[in-house]
Amino acid sequence: MKYELVVFDWDGTLLDSAGAIVHAIQASCRDLGLPVPDDARARHVIGLGLTDALRHAVPDLPPESTQAMVERYRFHYLAGDRSLALFAGVPEMLQRLKAAGHILAVATGKSRLGLERALDHSGLRPLFQSSRCADECHSKPHPQMLLELMAEFGAAAESTVMIGDTSHDLLMATNAGVDSLAVTYGAHPHDHLLDHRPAACLHSVEELDRWLRDFA
Repeated sequence: MKYELVVFDWDGTLLDSAGAIVHAIQASCRDLGLPVPDDARARHVIGLGLTDALRHAVPDLPPESTQAMVERYRFHYLAGDRSLALFAGVPEMLQRLKAAGHILAVATGKSRLGLERALDHSGLRPLFQSSRCADECHSKPHPQMLLELMAEFGAAAESTVMIGDTSHDLLMATNAGVDSLAVTYGAHPHDHLLDHRPAACLHSVEELDRWLRDFA
């Protein structure tokens, strides 16, 4: 076993939610009469903590409007989050990894409340041994989430891998000194992910599962 600890991002990596996040950001801006970011800009901030994401997506967001923006975002996202689905093959991949003895964890830009809701709704809670969220750690790409998970399980950097769909995930892995795997079916485009030199760039859950079978 090369990787004792396998850490997954959530949105865009396990859950097909990038489109819903983009919609919620754009709808929130319309509600508040703010400039509406295009799809590319809204997708780029996926993976950051919510406040950081909104500030990057809407550079002209007045500080006094930040809380209102957060509230409108949550309204729009939660209105449809029950209809969001895991990418095909995710439960089976996670079950196989756990059965093989890997420690599975989540490092996400979601809040703790948001992740707990997602774990329950998806049915994946029993498969993960720990998690870190953006409202209890520094936002990605700061390495705190990964460093805390490694410390929790006594996992060395060389036996840890971070799997994600954004440059924020890959930069967090680099900052923590661990390997990363990029998936291209989420928020950030293939070429942008390759710039951050992941160990592999996979185009589907099936490809990711096959890579993990062969190399993890």
